[in-house]
Amino acid sequence: MRLPFSALARRTVSTAASRVLSPSGVIAAGVLLILFTCGLCAWVLFESRNDAYNHAEENARNLMLVIERDIARNIELYDLSLQAVVDGVTDPQVMALPQKLRSGLLFDRAASGKYLGSIFVMNERGDIILDSQFIPTRVGNFADRDYFTIHRDNSNVGLFISKPYASRLRNGALTIALSRRIVNPDGSFGGVVVGTLSVDYFRALLNGLSVGEHGTAAVIETNGTMITRLPYDPKVVGRNIRSAPVFIRAMATNEGAFTGTASIDGIRRLYVYKHLSGLPIIVDVAPAESDIYAEWQRRVWRLAIVMAVFSAILGAGSLLLSRELMRRQRAESKLQHLARTDALTGLSNRGTFDETLRKECQQANRTGRPLSLLFVDIDQFKAYNDYYGHQAGDDVLRAVAQCIALCIRRPADHVARYGGEEFVVTLPDTDATGATNIAETIRHAVFDLDIEHAQSPYGRVTASIGVVTSQGRAIYDSAVLVKMADSALYEAKSTGRNRICEASCV
Repeated sequence: MRLPFSALARRTVSTAASRVLSPSGVIAAGVLLILFTCGLCAWVLFESRNDAYNHAEENARNLMLVIERDIARNIELYDLSLQAVVDGVTDPQVMALPQKLRSGLLFDRAASGKYLGSIFVMNERGDIILDSQFIPTRVGNFADRDYFTIHRDNSNVGLFISKPYASRLRNGALTIALSRRIVNPDGSFGGVVVGTLSVDYFRALLNGLSVGEHGTAAVIETNGTMITRLPYDPKVVGRNIRSAPVFIRAMATNEGAFTGTASIDGIRRLYVYKHLSGLPIIVDVAPAESDIYAEWQRRVWRLAIVMAVFSAILGAGSLLLSRELMRRQRAESKLQHLARTDALTGLSNRGTFDETLRKECQQANRTGRPLSLLFVDIDQFKAYNDYYGHQAGDDVLRAVAQCIALCIRRPADHVARYGGEEFVVTLPDTDATGATNIAETIRHAVFDLDIEHAQSPYGRVTASIGVVTSQGRAIYDSAVLVKMADSALYEAKSTGRNRICEASCV
């Protein structure tokens, strides 16, 4: 018989309320509230951390853009000056001019910036033949420099930027050279036009950046040579970092952002980098993760302290309330548990079963409604105990008890441990067909537990079930029903086990 929906709803609400207001329910509610609050704070902190990362990346990109534009503009202007010199020295009319006039025409003002050195014209042997700053020309041979040899040996280099070196004409000042090849009318190598640029230009450019206490910025050639780095260290200038993991990742794409650990100082940073268009130069700005997340970490600590205090207060309150409820319920619950419950399985005990069956028999005799009783027995349980031990046997009893309880749906139905490995199920208002169906469900459920039983022909734990159902207004007391169910159970076990036998009542 199904309950009306409103009654079922009221019962559900009442059950939920009683569970929440129980000692464990109060603690569970407190824990759930703490977990929810902590989860919400964790989500906020996660989003805040992402915001800090994105903000740092955006700032790094803006700084990198400033560096990129400054370097690209100055090198482009300097390269135009070099190209003008290349064009001039290959023009016989220009070279035929008087020396002073020729120098003024070849070397324009673009080559006179603060960090720009002389522009030299070298012949095919590496000797200086023209000098933008001195007349007469200074004497020197630079055939050993990389900017000379690469143009001598390759005809299609274009603009070449050398690695940093100590200039012999500038008292050892760290310098890089920008050079272009001179091509004779017959296509042969005619020398090199070289312009020098002080590393101090890059140093001054980076010194104005704010990248955090542990952050860096660097200008690197695509061959791995370090031109300069912030913070400035003369020992780092000219170092080749071609094999460094960070540099390898930066060479994979033209621009991007990633986190990595620097090979120079071992600090983990966010690297935002870009290859300058048309130039063999990489610019990167790399704020340190410790700087990026410094404020976020302080916020985490503050919030952690607040949450710890909140959790402690809420937890203490829940615990005190739970103890008060438990104190009120302890005596009654303990007595009721001892009196009505089987300690091992948690089901009702034999005394509770006898009382329940007696009441149900009286009710069935008054109403004439059917009453069914299932007698469930674990097959060959003694052999299981002897083979696997009593502890394993107790585990089986608990598992089977829970399995039977889960198969019983109606509130009026009752499950109890009869004794040993025997269980009884009282099914009021259930005819023989319904009782047999429930018994079959229990048998299948126990079989599906798939608990190993080497002494059973089935290889697993099984159950035999005796079923008896009272019919009409026949007067049967509880002892008769139990005896008939027990007889049906005996028949089930004697005919092969793992089966159901039904005893008829007339």
